Amino acid sequence: MTVEDRLPDQGRPALSGRLLTGLAWAVLLLGLWLWGREVTDGRQGISGPATGDMAAVGRPPRLPPAARPLGDASPLRLDIPELGVQAPVVGRGLDRQGAIDPPPFDQAGVVGWYASGAKPGAAGPALMVGHVDTETRPAVFYKLSVLRPGETIRVIRDDGKVAEFTVDDVEVLRRDHFDARHAYGQRRPGRAELRLITCGGTFDRASRSYTANVVVSAYLTGTGR
Repeated sequence: MTVEDRLPDQGRPALSGRLLTGLAWAVLLLGLWLWGREVTDGRQGISGPATGDMAAVGRPPRLPPAARPLGDASPLRLDIPELGVQAPVVGRGLDRQGAIDPPPFDQAGVVGWYASGAKPGAAGPALMVGHVDTETRPAVFYKLSVLRPGETIRVIRDDGKVAEFTVDDVEVLRRDHFDARHAYGQRRPGRAELRLITCGGTFDRASRSYTANVVVSAYLTGTGR
């Protein structure tokens, strides 16, 4: 998830630095344990633009109503039409430190789903993580921060259904004031929700990590096949 350098004042990760062997997912350590099965609604996350693309993110005046949650089924593919993303999804667990174990860097086009949590389309917040870049090229969530409320995310499931989500929030949560309950918890009781998470902010050379996480929140609004 991290690279050594960023392009100055452009809000885009540089593709020329040495690839760090570790991932900037330490922020998830405490969050996943708190999240568990009983996270309450949280509203205290600190957010701010991490890139020029994130400036002045607005909420459309009307968003569609939430659809009834689906039954349990595992995700096979994630489609984000606005970003041109069509990515396979693989189930992932936690690493030895308690963070989501994302796909390895040689699978930078693959999305990792926290398989011990909610299934996309079923009630609860389903968590998906992805790399922002690699040593040589953008990765699956490179443009995640440009999503806007009202845009569509689709998850193809192994029951043949397509869970259609509508983005309702795009935030950049600073790691020095990270609110795990806000990032991972249920926003509205009873809804089927989806969180897409990657690195954001600026690259801090001292800690060798990004200063924030981009968190896209969406909720189920339809079903197709």
